[in-house]
Amino acid sequence: MQRRQLGAAAAMLVLGTLARPALAQDWPSRPIRVVLPVPPGGGTDILGRILAPHLQARLGQPVLIENRPGGGSTIGTNLVAKAEPDGYTMLLIDSAIAVNPSLYRTLPYDTQRELQPVALAATAPVILVGAPNFAPNTVAELLAYARAHPGEVNFASGGNGTSTHLSGELLRHVGGINIVHVPFQGSGPGVTAVLGGQTQIMFSGISSTRQHVEAGRLKGFAVTGDSRSASMPNIPTFAEAGLPEMNAETIWGFWLPAGAPGAMAERFARELSAVLAMPEVRARVEALGYVPRGSTPAAYRARFEAELAKWAPIIRQAGIQAG
Repeated sequence: MQRRQLGAAAAMLVLGTLARPALAQDWPSRPIRVVLPVPPGGGTDILGRILAPHLQARLGQPVLIENRPGGGSTIGTNLVAKAEPDGYTMLLIDSAIAVNPSLYRTLPYDTQRELQPVALAATAPVILVGAPNFAPNTVAELLAYARAHPGEVNFASGGNGTSTHLSGELLRHVGGINIVHVPFQGSGPGVTAVLGGQTQIMFSGISSTRQHVEAGRLKGFAVTGDSRSASMPNIPTFAEAGLPEMNAETIWGFWLPAGAPGAMAERFARELSAVLAMPEVRARVEALGYVPRGSTPAAYRARFEAELAKWAPIIRQAGIQAG
């Protein structure tokens, strides 16, 4: 009897081992749900809806976008973290995935144990803009002015803990300057305050401020990233302006629940890279001010871990907490 039981257990183990590669090989065989932990209409939502129909065509199954906003992206992220790891529930998220572990005292999920990175989709530089009546015109002049007037330069942001806030804190850290954070309820009101001269500077997405810089209503100091923005080629990078440590970018990527077969992640990453290489897709993504990327799961994990390590000390030193 004991020998038969051991034999049956061994057979089930073999069958289970064989079934997992078969499951990965047949994937996808039904619709894939991509959860966006943000409201409709923002950058993540627009990016997801650009990519979805092309991914659907390559994967042969519907790719359905589902917005699950709230909690600074934690509600939708938790939904995916707790989902069945069968490859049919995915997450598309921005830099919040690397910031939230440091920003929140507790999270309802463990990012590194309950989620696995699949592929980097895009990155976006941010631009430092200034009020038209603000004296400095270059990054060097701005740093010199801020050092000569400690605590007198205000930087606007779209809210506490947002990417625009953290970029300002990174400038404070790497530039060795004392500037004052002024949070607003969203980036729009922050940009308005800089336009009116109520605050002196702000980090912003390029798409939100490009028209103001081109019209001379705002000063453009520099953009983050490893090269000049294709949409604003006349604005130098921070590296060109003498501050290479100012390497803040927004990143977007896809995730699966931990435990999903690696073959699924590899397949999705290949198809995503192929989609991002399509001229029509690349043109639409670049029109947002983003840089199409694509990557292997391993490369995205390395980028995520680098972002996690970069922002944790900045958040800790600034004493930022969201909950």
